[in-house]
Amino acid sequence: MDLLLEPPHGAGPVRLGMTLDEAVAAVAPWGGPRVRTRPGRVLVTVSAMCDKVGVEVLLEEEDTVTAVELWWPGEGRETSTRVLLDGADVFRLPADDILARAAARGWAVDTENPEKPVVPGVSLGFTRQTSQRVPRDAEGIPSHFTSALVAGGKYYDYRYGKVG
Repeated sequence: MDLLLEPPHGAGPVRLGMTLDEAVAAVAPWGGPRVRTRPGRVLVTVSAMCDKVGVEVLLEEEDTVTAVELWWPGEGRETSTRVLLDGADVFRLPADDILARAAARGWAVDTENPEKPVVPGVSLGFTRQTSQRVPRDAEGIPSHFTSALVAGGKYYDYRYGKVG
């Protein structure tokens, strides 16, 4: 299966602006999504797994999706699912390659924090943080992304410290 990152519109079957019910229905084919409230940061989170790829749908307002975050399965866990940005697998290709492709597309890439690079003009963010044993660069930063986020709103600001 392929999950497409389509900033600033959404990721996989989830679109920013969906209602809670629409978001739950979008991820339901992967098996019982969990819906929970998270006071203080995000009002509602819908969690699901697509072939071991973690999916978090965030609703900062009572009934509106404002972010979708996809998480790589992690150390030693295999998946046939690909998370694609313009045809490039964001979890299997080196992070620097993905960022170079984004820059070649004309997007402004902000790598001020190399563990949390962002593409603020399209509300796209990545993380390279993990405690797992993974390949790392000379500075000790994971060479591949561990999550990808398509978002706007408060969560994007909280997670990345930038306006998307």
